[in-house]
Amino acid sequence: MNKSPLVKKTRITLNSVFVSSLILVAAFGGWGLIDPDGMSRTSLDFTSFMLTGIGWYWLLISTGFLILAGFLAFGPYGSIKLGEDNEEPEFSTVSWIAMLFAGGMGAGLIFWGVAEPLYHFREPPGMAGETAEAARAAFALTNLHWGLHAWSIYGICAMVIAYFTFRKKKKPLISTPIEALFPGVNGQRLGQLANILGVFAVVFGLAGSLTMGTLQIRAGLGELLGTPLTFNMSLAVMAVMYLTYMTSVSVGVDRGIKLLSNINMAVAVLMVIYIAVFGPTAFIFETLVDSFGTYFTQLPFLSFHLMPFEGLQGWTANWTLTYMIWWLAWGPFVGIFIARISRGRTIREFCAGVILVPTLFSLFWFAVLGGAGVFIELFGGGGIAELVSQDVSRAFFIFLEFFPLGQLLGFVALFLIFIFLVTSADSGSFVLSMMTSDGQLNPPLPYKLVWGTLVAVLTVATLFSGSVEVAKAMAVTGAIPFSVVLLLQVVGFLRTIRTERNRS
Repeated sequence: MNKSPLVKKTRITLNSVFVSSLILVAAFGGWGLIDPDGMSRTSLDFTSFMLTGIGWYWLLISTGFLILAGFLAFGPYGSIKLGEDNEEPEFSTVSWIAMLFAGGMGAGLIFWGVAEPLYHFREPPGMAGETAEAARAAFALTNLHWGLHAWSIYGICAMVIAYFTFRKKKKPLISTPIEALFPGVNGQRLGQLANILGVFAVVFGLAGSLTMGTLQIRAGLGELLGTPLTFNMSLAVMAVMYLTYMTSVSVGVDRGIKLLSNINMAVAVLMVIYIAVFGPTAFIFETLVDSFGTYFTQLPFLSFHLMPFEGLQGWTANWTLTYMIWWLAWGPFVGIFIARISRGRTIREFCAGVILVPTLFSLFWFAVLGGAGVFIELFGGGGIAELVSQDVSRAFFIFLEFFPLGQLLGFVALFLIFIFLVTSADSGSFVLSMMTSDGQLNPPLPYKLVWGTLVAVLTVATLFSGSVEVAKAMAVTGAIPFSVVLLLQVVGFLRTIRTERNRS
């Protein structure tokens, strides 16, 4: 009997995907180190053109993923298991959910938890700022950016890989569903190109996110310890982070990522509960209920809202569409990682755990942090919303000073951001190694070291700009060409799962 690719021994091989991806990423990293201004300007121009020129395309893709996720969860395929019919999940539900956040958007929730609702509250699109309607719109837009759309993109990307890997015993590669759609030599060539584009998207998405996280840690250290806000300080933060995640990645998913994820989620939950209890508790929970209702009642409208008649396509491109492409950029990385930890769960259970639970937590998170921030602007000392417009990296730490033991909370926040970034880089290096080692579920350590180092180099190149906008542009650059690959993956998945159901 032929052995399944899932049980092959770990091996070190140099293949075309690894070599091509390595050359491509190294070239961009070198460009960023030699001419950071040129790379930053090119990334901004490219993403700006693609966002404003075909904005309708990105919103339709993202909303389409949400509709597809609902169909898979509640339709005829919901009982199909991502594995053998009698297989049990590898990880407990608590550890599974914790790792979803660590790999998905943990650091981003802290970075934007206070900042984004306050930004939209101060400057909402198409209406006057700092009003009751502006506050309601701010939470609806924030929840749109971080809610069901984002987690549906992650969920579909992960489900496709998990289905082919654990159900069909294929390699956990982006190319697998495409080769199922186009069998033969041409399908293999197209699959190799898809794997390379996937690596490109993951590396850029990860580097952009690590850049924003590094800038926030630097800002937090400046607020708490008075350290200088210089490029050298950014390098020092990145160096410590690099050493930490390279140590973690060497011990694997079962120990390194799982342990860090559980610790971080416990601390994050305790911190948000602390803010809810010692902040304006009644106002926060009223905000939660109000924003919950507004988001779900306006979701169909917001899912297709591009604001062309208001002349606000630029706002949509800079916020909603940038987020949607950002989640698409992280799709292959988070998708493969979530697939790796989701073996043995049914499609319906998978959708509930990967899409619904994280969305509800995100709504709670923004209601607590953003609600407290809006309360401070309306009824407290104010000033945080203006700071968000000036330096978004500092906003969260200034916000914490309004609470008892604010400085201690600041250090807790630094710990959370740092560990979330470490687990993101850890799992990202792990996934990149899987993608370039022919789909090995336990890729060789040298692969992890190579990709972890290249991600760090590209992050340093992006840090030269010191700009959050450049970091966001870098994060979405790789997703733009990869979007076509995602569509092909979905078609291959739907065709295969329909065939399986018809035969049963």
